[in-house]
Amino acid sequence: MTARATRPEHHDNRLDDLATSRRGFLKSASAAAGSLAMSIAAPEVALAAPGRPVRVSKERLNALAAKFYAVFNEGNILPAAFPDKHAARNDVELRRIVTFTRIPDTGERIKVSGLLAVPAGARGALPLLSWQHGTILSFDQVPSNLLRLKDEKYEPRDNVDSIETLFNIQRFAGNGYAVVAADYVGKGPYRNGRGEAYAVKGATVQCCLDILTAGLLELRTLGLRPSSLFLNGWSQGALNTQWLKQALQRRGIKVRATATQSPFNDLAESFHYWANPAAYIPASESSYPMPPAWITPCMIVLLGSYRRYYGLSDLFETAIKPQYQAFAEKYWSDYSLEGEIVKSIPPAGDFLVDGFFDRFTNDTNSALLRRLGANGATFWDYDSPIRFYHGLADEALHPRLVRPAIAAGGRFAAGVPVNGASHRGTFLSSLYGEPTVLNGHSTAFDWFNSLA
Repeated sequence: MTARATRPEHHDNRLDDLATSRRGFLKSASAAAGSLAMSIAAPEVALAAPGRPVRVSKERLNALAAKFYAVFNEGNILPAAFPDKHAARNDVELRRIVTFTRIPDTGERIKVSGLLAVPAGARGALPLLSWQHGTILSFDQVPSNLLRLKDEKYEPRDNVDSIETLFNIQRFAGNGYAVVAADYVGKGPYRNGRGEAYAVKGATVQCCLDILTAGLLELRTLGLRPSSLFLNGWSQGALNTQWLKQALQRRGIKVRATATQSPFNDLAESFHYWANPAAYIPASESSYPMPPAWITPCMIVLLGSYRRYYGLSDLFETAIKPQYQAFAEKYWSDYSLEGEIVKSIPPAGDFLVDGFFDRFTNDTNSALLRRLGANGATFWDYDSPIRFYHGLADEALHPRLVRPAIAAGGRFAAGVPVNGASHRGTFLSSLYGEPTVLNGHSTAFDWFNSLA
């Protein structure tokens, strides 16, 4: 595995050539691309020592995609066999990209990593996809760790590697796109013991912007330039994608189109749904799937992140029932559910203190709800096409929670209900589904191609 390790302690004169300011570089990129009118505020760019990329053959990409297609095809809503028409046409080169980001809420300057994937042998202009991955209940199941594929004998594993990123690489980079993906704050090889910033808006947006810019700089060193910019994200990454699109739009940066799958829009309502789904599911939908056991760990990660980055120091004590606080502290520290501990996961419906969503329970709890409300992505008028792929049997997100963003998003917003789709099935269908399961719509890949 070849990492691009930064050298922040030494000034490199190439910084003056490549990134006197990111504003200047990105504007030059837009002149070449014709669409990326970039004006991202310039963070501190760190150049990396050159290294050889990891090359993954199209045959290997297709074999891995076919293997995990069967895993993600929950309920067999798609054909059982991986469709040959979705095969990658190019080998792909993978590079770890490293830069610095500054966390707006704390002022901390930290090193972060991400992944750049490009079609092997690509030259000139090509479409660029910024991919935002979903929730991972680990510290290193991140996009850039797919450089493990350097070992030809390495077999990626579900819940160990970023399989969703692998799908995006196979589908997009394997068919002519450059793909940039952030590992996120508190994740990946430069975590250094830091807690993650799960659903923390400022830190997440700045990290995604900085990794995107670092990816653009790396593309230029490779003699490549973006012809157009697309955004894609699933689950937590769908929320991050909406935030990123909104931030780019504020800066006047052109995004050709955006796709989200299982998008969490209203954080406060989603948190309430996890704790009490019966409040959202009509009695007529008695067979609708309830949130799974992994929702409680997600709730812990959200509470831990808001405690860490918003200074809500007593949040675990005020929000979590006393009998579950020790479990929450341990899980927040190590993300371990190995052995017997998995049997002691608290039920999401009994996890929070009584009355949490119904009345005043504590100043800290009220502050959390205000933060969640302020960080919502629902009410935004989009200036370019955006699709919300949402499953009609998604165990983590009821369709009722998705529709307000579609209704409020303006004429460029469209919903794509996915028939019978679970959380994973929604994501898989957005890349490989037929119009029959996508209610007459195309996949995100085919849609992007029609707009590129």
